[in-house]
Amino acid sequence: MESRTGTAVGGTAHAEPVSVPELLARSRTLCTPPLKAAVARLAAPMDTVAAYHFGWIDRDGTPSAGDGGKAVRPALALLSAQAAGAPSEAGVPGGVAVELVHNFSLLHDDLMDGDETRRHRATAWTVFGPAQAILVGDALATLGTEVLLDAATSGDASATDAARAVRLLTTATRKLIDGQAMDVAFEQRDSVTVNECLEMEGGKTAALLAAASAIGAVLAGADDRVSGALERYGHHLGLAFQAVDDLLGIWGATEVTGKPHWGDLRQRKKSLPVAAALAEGGSASRKLAEQLADPTGRGEESEPELAARAALIEEAGGRAWTQEEARRQHTTALAALDEVPMPDAVREHFVALAEFVVVRER
Repeated sequence: MESRTGTAVGGTAHAEPVSVPELLARSRTLCTPPLKAAVARLAAPMDTVAAYHFGWIDRDGTPSAGDGGKAVRPALALLSAQAAGAPSEAGVPGGVAVELVHNFSLLHDDLMDGDETRRHRATAWTVFGPAQAILVGDALATLGTEVLLDAATSGDASATDAARAVRLLTTATRKLIDGQAMDVAFEQRDSVTVNECLEMEGGKTAALLAAASAIGAVLAGADDRVSGALERYGHHLGLAFQAVDDLLGIWGATEVTGKPHWGDLRQRKKSLPVAAALAEGGSASRKLAEQLADPTGRGEESEPELAARAALIEEAGGRAWTQEEARRQHTTALAALDEVPMPDAVREHFVALAEFVVVRER
């Protein structure tokens, strides 16, 4: 794997360097104003809670230039509109909608996981309380549908295409919730299989990235063949994204990721490295299985204990297997792009975003 602006994972050459930061910045420029307008519809104090969560204000209401996330999903929505032959602006309602649903899931995830930090500052539920975090998350999910339906009334999309986009997003949201429910249930099990873990992550993460990768094209009137191929790209990209996220959840540096150190291990999440290590069957795998089955001190393990657990996962091959799985899913995602006739520049942007997902530290 080389630079994000050089050769992509798997050796796909770029004709010219693609600046992913510029690509993401453009998606923020186009999507942030309508995103703020959508959030402004919320009743007080939900509008304030949402603005804080997005990084637009501090806890005291002072405007802030906080970290609002990577904006990968809005960027994919804009690119998918271009892949269908429309200007990137045609994908803006889709980019806003997927970002709203994504942040609905983050608000709820933080509360369910008990996470106290996200993006290098206190999570919304710790500042405003669990009830507000739940209500704002619910509100953001419904706003996503409103934004898509508004695209039909504003003339940015036909009524038929807006309805197709709504179905795409609501189906992805259901799959996301299914995946989250599986993830929570897995925490109470001693072990899960790799296939179970992939199924869970296919819902929790890949479903929304798949929708993001196709929703702009759907709003632009693309047929099912084109939107389906873009969905497959997004699905496999999502699995690659989550595989990397699982690695960062164990070995990532808190000062870079903005997430609690050893958070996934402390919650005994059955992420891909853990599932792969448990499946290996050697001495490290068996020792890991014994530790996860022991209810003593669950959630209260010391830093040295968690570090030793991470070492067992690595010794059993969980880290290496997950790294290879990220590469495999990345390759499969790129293959789906071959089914869509699109301008070379747009294809290069899709490729560069896929590489960014696999080669990252946060």
